[in-house]
Amino acid sequence: MGMRVIRRPDGTRAAEPCDCRFEQRIARLLEMASIPRRYQHCSFDSYEPRFTGADPSLTTGHMTARRFVDGYPVTTEGHGLLLTGSIGVGKTHLAVGILQSLIVEKGVRGLFCDYRELLKEIQHSYNPQVLTTELDILRPVFDAEVLVLDELGASKPTEWVWDTVAHILNTRYNDKRTTIITTNYPDQAPGGGPATSAQRAMREETLGDRIGERMRSRLAEMCIVIEMHGADFRQRARRARFG
Repeated sequence: MGMRVIRRPDGTRAAEPCDCRFEQRIARLLEMASIPRRYQHCSFDSYEPRFTGADPSLTTGHMTARRFVDGYPVTTEGHGLLLTGSIGVGKTHLAVGILQSLIVEKGVRGLFCDYRELLKEIQHSYNPQVLTTELDILRPVFDAEVLVLDELGASKPTEWVWDTVAHILNTRYNDKRTTIITTNYPDQAPGGGPATSAQRAMREETLGDRIGERMRSRLAEMCIVIEMHGADFRQRARRARFG
């Protein structure tokens, strides 16, 4: 029942909440966060940024994330984090570590969303034979105290994608809810600022190209940017093999 019986100094007995009640609540919050099984092991402790040859940005990112969790929600004031970098540098690992730490240490209501899967679910809701509505899918995304939005910009940019991203980010911005975002696309092109169509054709795509410059500017207000550099860690140390 989540209660335990204690004996008072005067000899009488009474019931008080047991520690197991808190543990049960944390377990429920972790389950409700919908963290994929592949990432459920991810934590600050299991994130190791100081391996041989590691880029210093990984240690800096780890320290920034730790300070973010320690200060939440007083010093963060509704701001989130934008983790940028190439594939395999540990962005999702760190983002999930932040989410799990906030749940365990602060008891927040968090949610993990894969950007591509979220868009597919919304599109599927337009099928007249499906009973789930777009609002049914987006309501948990809007209401989560802390949202991890993984792989932002991974879907091909279209007007519908841009409008959907704008709807999500603007709603959470207006409600001052914390959003933690990972993306493989750089926040800005070399030199900074929006690029012309000719410039875009001559360089690597940026986050602004994928979600629109207006929303990239919105993210600058919503999130502290953590840039993570280095080689693909999964290629270096976690190649799939048969036992």
